[in-house]
Amino acid sequence: MKNTSDAQHDKPFGCSVEATLAVIGGRWKPVILFKLMEEGTLRFGELRRQVPDATQKMMTQQLRELERDEIIHREVYPEVPPKVEYSLTDYGRSLEAVLLSMRDWGASHTKKLAE
Repeated sequence: MKNTSDAQHDKPFGCSVEATLAVIGGRWKPVILFKLMEEGTLRFGELRRQVPDATQKMMTQQLRELERDEIIHREVYPEVPPKVEYSLTDYGRSLEAVLLSMRDWGASHTKKLAE
């Protein structure tokens, strides 16, 4: 992982779960990652449409953090207007089992709440 000056990444982690949450924690990061896992490469506008409750500012922040942690790749094409695409890195794809487990648990939890 890249060296950063972010205070969250400068301190040692208490446990491996804390280390995982430092990278994928937050309201929108797992959703963004799941969408990229399902769909492959997506442009910013496509991601925004798939995560409509996230503000543009929040999406930008979450994407920058995921890029900083080498979980996603950001490709900028020299066009007018600018074209930017996001995709999972190989390292990001290593989260697939975690994301699928989160999806499955969420489905079970939603079903339990409905009972």
